[in-house]
Amino acid sequence: MDTAAQHTERDRSSRTPDATEVDSVEPKDQEERSRSVFQGRRTWGPGKLAQAVPGGRITLTLLSCLVFLLLLSRFVLQPFEIPSSSMEPGLHIGDRVLVNKVAYRFGSEPRRGDVVVFDGTGYFGDADYIKRVVGVGGDRVVCCDSQGRIEVNGRSVDETYLHRGDTPSQVPFDVVVPDGRLFLLGDHRSNSSDSRDHLGSPGGGMIPVTAVVGRADWIAWPLARWMSLEQPDTYARVPAPGADTAQPAGGGTHG
Repeated sequence: MDTAAQHTERDRSSRTPDATEVDSVEPKDQEERSRSVFQGRRTWGPGKLAQAVPGGRITLTLLSCLVFLLLLSRFVLQPFEIPSSSMEPGLHIGDRVLVNKVAYRFGSEPRRGDVVVFDGTGYFGDADYIKRVVGVGGDRVVCCDSQGRIEVNGRSVDETYLHRGDTPSQVPFDVVVPDGRLFLLGDHRSNSSDSRDHLGSPGGGMIPVTAVVGRADWIAWPLARWMSLEQPDTYARVPAPGADTAQPAGGGTHG
C-alpha cells in the first residue's frame, strides 16, 4: 500500500500540465514581459525628453525651431541687409534680402542679370557685396556704344533697372571676362563701387564664381516691400561669346 501510494504521488507531480493549465499561466508572463519592454522604450520618448529640459515642451519646441532656422540659413536661405544705395532703385538701404544659396549648387552658374551676393575679400574688400552680373566667363563687355549703352558680345543692352538719371558708366572700359569669373556692376552706377573701380587691380575687378554666396531672390523686409527679384530680359538677345570677344587691344583692360 505504501509503495503504490508513493508511485501515485510521483506520477501526479511529474505529469505534463494540460492545455488549460498552460493557457492560464503563459499569457500572463508574456504580458508582464511586454509591458516591461514597452515601458523601457518609453523612457526615451519625447515626453521624457521634454521633462528633462527646463521649460518643458515649449523650450524643446523653440530649440527645434532655432536649429531648423540655423540649418536653413546655413545651407538654403540667408538674409542680408542692404548697406548702401548702390543697388537703387531696386534695393533700398535697410532692405533685407533672402539669398538663395542653392541656386548655383547643382551645376548652374550665375547668369547675366542675376543679382548676387559675393565675398569680396581680396578683390573688392573684406566684406560681402551685392551687385548685378553684367558679364560671365568669355564675355566681352564694352562701354560704351554710340548711344552710351553697354555692349556685351557686340550687342547693345538697354538696362531698364538703372537709377534714374544715371548713365551706364562714366568710366569707359573694354574687357574680356576670364572663364570662371564675373563682371559685376551696381544699378546706381554713379554711387557704386564695382568692377569698374578695380580694372587695374589684380584680377581686373573680376570676381571668381566660387566667391558667390548666392542669388538674391526676395526682399523679405520691410513687409511693405516684400517681393521677388525677377531676372530682367535685358540680356535675352545677347549672343554667346564668339569672335567678337577676342582680347581687346592693349592687353586685357583699359579705360
